[in-house]
Amino acid sequence: MRFATIEARAGGARGELVLNRPDKLNALDHQALVELADAARWFDRQPEVKVVVVSGNGSSFSAGADVSGFATEAPPPEQVHARADAGRLMAEAIEAMDAVTVARIHGYCIGGAVVLAAACDLRVAADSAVLSIPEVDLGIPLAWGGIPRLVREIGPAMTRELVLTCRRFSATEARELGLVNRVVPEQQLLDETDELVTQLLQKSALTLAATKRAVRAASEQMLSTTSAWSDADTLMTALSDPESRRSAEAYLRRMGDRA
Repeated sequence: MRFATIEARAGGARGELVLNRPDKLNALDHQALVELADAARWFDRQPEVKVVVVSGNGSSFSAGADVSGFATEAPPPEQVHARADAGRLMAEAIEAMDAVTVARIHGYCIGGAVVLAAACDLRVAADSAVLSIPEVDLGIPLAWGGIPRLVREIGPAMTRELVLTCRRFSATEARELGLVNRVVPEQQLLDETDELVTQLLQKSALTLAATKRAVRAASEQMLSTTSAWSDADTLMTALSDPESRRSAEAYLRRMGDRA
């Protein structure tokens, strides 16, 4: 399957879904979000695929939502709404895939990339990976259904802390919180992921899919993501709020000074 910002390929029972904007640290712009959702649906049309590894080319998994458009002037409302809703649709499509998804995380995993990883079934991270959720520093709420997904995985208290403080956290802390399944030295990341995938491929497709559906149904009963459709409206409100815009400008200046 050909895409501009990602790679999607299937070889027998294993698939690969690769973020492919390495010069932008695989930042998730609107096109990438749409293509990720399209790729998820494409994999659902490949009945032989049992497991799909989700990864990023280059030095990082993903720097999250592409903030290049977060200039001092807010984008037109229709663009903001479409962009925010594309993230929600992406996360829902990844989560709903028939195949078991395994996120392979290295380098940076920031903001929307954490939501993408949380939408996957299993997560393996390099011990050098750095995670953060900087949306509040950008003057916007965490969208894309990220809040309910994080609450389901790590609980409300740590969701509040990580989202409100925007602090960085390590792969080891992510594992301790329950967000990551395995943490290994970076040089072992490929082998560890392959070992996990090999274990999964030995199971029957029917039982893998049935187990995935059962866990997803139980998760939705615990805390549903159906209200995430309103995330776009909340984001639009934040982008028209003067104090929130000043927060975004200050954050981007800090990032520019570090570059």
